[in-house]
Amino acid sequence: MKAIIPVAGAGTKLRPHTYTQPKALIPLAGKTVLSIIVDQLHSAGINEFIFIVGYLGEKIQDYVKAKYPDLTCHFVYQNERYGTGHAIDLAKEIVGTDEVFIVLGDTIAEYDVKEVIDSPYSMLGVKKVDDPRNFGVAEIEEDGFISRVVEKPSIPKSNMALVGIYKIKETDFLFNCLKKIIEKAEALVKELSLTDALECMIQSGAKFKSFKVQSWFDCGKKETLLESNATLLKKFGGGLADNHHFENTIIIPPVSIGEGCDIRNSVIGPNVTIGEHTILNYTIVKESIIGSFSKLFDVVLDDSLIGSDTGVKGETRSLNIGDNTDIDLG
Repeated sequence: MKAIIPVAGAGTKLRPHTYTQPKALIPLAGKTVLSIIVDQLHSAGINEFIFIVGYLGEKIQDYVKAKYPDLTCHFVYQNERYGTGHAIDLAKEIVGTDEVFIVLGDTIAEYDVKEVIDSPYSMLGVKKVDDPRNFGVAEIEEDGFISRVVEKPSIPKSNMALVGIYKIKETDFLFNCLKKIIEKAEALVKELSLTDALECMIQSGAKFKSFKVQSWFDCGKKETLLESNATLLKKFGGGLADNHHFENTIIIPPVSIGEGCDIRNSVIGPNVTIGEHTILNYTIVKESIIGSFSKLFDVVLDDSLIGSDTGVKGETRSLNIGDNTDIDLG
């Protein structure tokens, strides 16, 4: 089995951070969005990964090669972003006839990966939502099998949203359906949906069973990213890396602090993630994510997302600051 992880999106809802950093590499509870996904799949026995990259793709490639040197990794560039269906179709030659486990690059969820892999059926992850109109939606029979999937229906017949996790056994069937959709699409079509290909498979006789994820973490925008950071820190307990210096500092768990940080005269926590080699002095931070190689002085931060290599000093604020920024709040 091979894993496909599409990470070519521009992450426009997380700008300014995604101008310089792929959304999948934003720090979250001491890891990155991408590393949480890869670790989940690798721990369940998957050792070969296909990353569909595009915007800032070289950063994804460098990160994966440095962090996962023992995995077999392929990188496929999606130069024109025509949706998830188009992204998956680009992996066709590498997949061959193997089964695939697809996880969208901004999807973090709690579920039993091994159980899904071992199922004799193709599987789609679902979660009940209040308003399913912005999601792919699965219509599920009493036995758990899926009778229909629809992308962003205006009048949903189900409130079970597709979370972005798919195990496909009949990959030749999948790529044939993708080919049909691509051939039918007009030149002006910008989005080729994977959901449409799955519906093509279902209506042609493929069997899909649903599985419910326990939790589904939204990493698509600042507010929900900070909420997900807090939840994951509470779940994992946070942690302090080796080789750091604290002086006259109070730590309120859960927090995650990267290697080589120098923190003095400060209060950190709760629910704070700090990257590597960051300096804080006379600073109070809670409910925030701070990037690596940043410098914060004389500032109180709450509900803030601060990029890497950033300097901030001044007053109490809630900030959303991208990488390579220097701000003096007076």
